[in-house]
Amino acid sequence: MTSSVKKIAVTGAAGQIAYSLLWRIANGDVYGKDTPVELQLLEIPAAIGGAEGVAMELNDSAFPLLKKITVTDKLEEAFDGTNAAFLVGAKPRGKGEERSDLLAANGKIFGPQGKAINDHAAEDIRVLVVGNPANTNALIAMHAAKDVPNERFNAMMRLDHNRAISQLSEKLGRDKTDIENLVVWGNHSATQFPDITYATVGGEKISELVEHDWYVDQFIPRVAKRGAEIIEVRGKSSAASAASSAVDHMHDWINGTERWASAAIPSDGSYGIPEGLIVGMPTVARNGKWEVVQGLDLSDFQKARIEANVKELQEERDAVADLLG
Repeated sequence: MTSSVKKIAVTGAAGQIAYSLLWRIANGDVYGKDTPVELQLLEIPAAIGGAEGVAMELNDSAFPLLKKITVTDKLEEAFDGTNAAFLVGAKPRGKGEERSDLLAANGKIFGPQGKAINDHAAEDIRVLVVGNPANTNALIAMHAAKDVPNERFNAMMRLDHNRAISQLSEKLGRDKTDIENLVVWGNHSATQFPDITYATVGGEKISELVEHDWYVDQFIPRVAKRGAEIIEVRGKSSAASAASSAVDHMHDWINGTERWASAAIPSDGSYGIPEGLIVGMPTVARNGKWEVVQGLDLSDFQKARIEANVKELQEERDAVADLLG
């Protein structure tokens, strides 16, 4: 039996991440292979032509599940009746700009988008912020959407999670699907904490299979700086892997997963993380909601790494305090 049509909004629709993301959505990789979709593509006026070209290519791909494409530069049209939104479009850091300048500039993007989602989206709306700095951009959008439950706003840590699994698989010579109970805590920034404390491969504790010095000195920084490494090698940013990870996040959020995933969600106070910050934590998804994995014992090493992320996220929040009224 075919499900009812789902409307999915994607911002920054003419960009490189969207160019990979949209084909996955149209193929049914988010809601499932029996759910038809409509795409609502948002771009700034100067990039509408690019988004229209993307829409032409999507149409030419003749996806059976893709029923309609709307291309617009109007927020109310992009988010009208939307069930899921991927907020990809963001302002990159310009030459000489500080992180605080970047946060302020993006606040002018994500505040109005959050308000439009509040006023026009469907009641079951789920919002995944991909555009960086993702955690605080999600916080800004969440605060602007006064009538939408906070839990509906997430930021993407799944790319960091997938990178960590891939690097462990390579190090151990084991299959990626055998690696479980990994988590990336914190902020999608260089401060993030890929944590193998609870991780296993085929039932064996990974922390007992790798050298501690490798874990601290190589693994943690390489996961955190993988994006810069790809730019150095490829000459372009990691767009396709970001798109793939965004699909993974939204698919699991909607359809559920008992495998641990790293999702940046509004903190409920678990593990001493202040409520309201949008923080990467160990999660599972049940009944359409992320749940924090509870009952984990934290060492001083873990606590210090998590606290560094909390401090950074609080500083980012303070930098955009005027946008969080």
